[in-house]
Amino acid sequence: MAFRALRAHPLRTALTTLGIVIGVAAVITMVALGAGARERVAEQIESMGANLVLVWARPAVAGGVRLGAVTQPTVTEADAWAIQRDIPLVTAAAPFTSARVGLIHGSQNWITVLQAITPEFLVVGEWDIAAGREIAPGELETGAKVILLGGAVADRLFGETDPIGQGIRVNNVPFRVIGVLERKGQSAWGQDQDDVVLVPLSTGRRNIIGRNPATARAVGSISVKVTDPQMLPAAMTEIRAVLRQQHRLQPDQEDDFVMHDLAEMTRAQASASNVLSMLLAAIASVSLLSGGVGIMNIMLVSVRERTREIGLRIAVGARGRDILAQFLVEALALSILGGLIGVGVGVGAAYTLSYLATWRALVELHMVLAAVAIAAALGIAFGIYPAHRAARLNPIDALRYE
Repeated sequence: MAFRALRAHPLRTALTTLGIVIGVAAVITMVALGAGARERVAEQIESMGANLVLVWARPAVAGGVRLGAVTQPTVTEADAWAIQRDIPLVTAAAPFTSARVGLIHGSQNWITVLQAITPEFLVVGEWDIAAGREIAPGELETGAKVILLGGAVADRLFGETDPIGQGIRVNNVPFRVIGVLERKGQSAWGQDQDDVVLVPLSTGRRNIIGRNPATARAVGSISVKVTDPQMLPAAMTEIRAVLRQQHRLQPDQEDDFVMHDLAEMTRAQASASNVLSMLLAAIASVSLLSGGVGIMNIMLVSVRERTREIGLRIAVGARGRDILAQFLVEALALSILGGLIGVGVGVGAAYTLSYLATWRALVELHMVLAAVAIAAALGIAFGIYPAHRAARLNPIDALRYE
């Protein structure tokens, strides 16, 4: 009976369900994109390492203005070795220094980030070698001009050609390619982690970056890998104590270095992403409420149009709850129909946006079931008033209704 009543006015039924379709589709799309973003952040935390601590020099201050970390080179290789040697909770500590450089191979050129590293850098950052080999300890000691390429750099300079053994120029200094890194993709901050090259720390200082005149063994940062992510707070406390001892700081002196837990920074970004996703989903939910109001309006019109029918049913023995059930089922059919169509549209829109805008979308079963359940609940909530009004009609007045 409910579907016959809906088929009697197909255009009105289609327009009524449109609000539910749009609302459900909008919610599905927003939640799917938000879930995809959360999964992406989880992968980034895993690729970065959920147990990393980054240490760098605290910027110097003059006249209330921070001058930058390079003006106060307090973090050195010796600090990294002390952290690795004295703290059992630390797996490895990798000193490194970064710079923007220009690369040239044949007619191809590229500007990227150069990291001057020690072998521990690959362990701390969980970098694997896709082709070739790692930097050998002997090459670090002798300052060999060897280089590891990130996947993006290898593609840009060499294309389909094997880069191993090839020569490239870094700021016009010749280097030999010994390996290509496994790809990691984008970081949590949108940076391409594969757009990087690695050289021995001694080589980078001598030929590319230059030594700091104040502290010859100064480095830009130290990346520390902790054995267990759960022990990060304890490890950071011990790292702080070791560095204060290394720098001979008095108890009343502030730290001349800064520490950050990279996983915590990424989780903070994930939390902000979740809040934004919830906000977008809440805004999209307004469409659902509009669809519910549309169902209530159409059901009220339907009750008025079918007043004589309702009076006749009551006159031949229908009870109030029978009339109530009849109109509730119609409202429920409208909302579930709109919900199912909305799920299809929402899933299609999510994957279309994912493809066109290179965003990740993740549609989960519980998300689909929740959307249909919410649509059904809206049908009942907004259909109860028209159904209750129909059930309370006086049969005599209803039969006389013109």
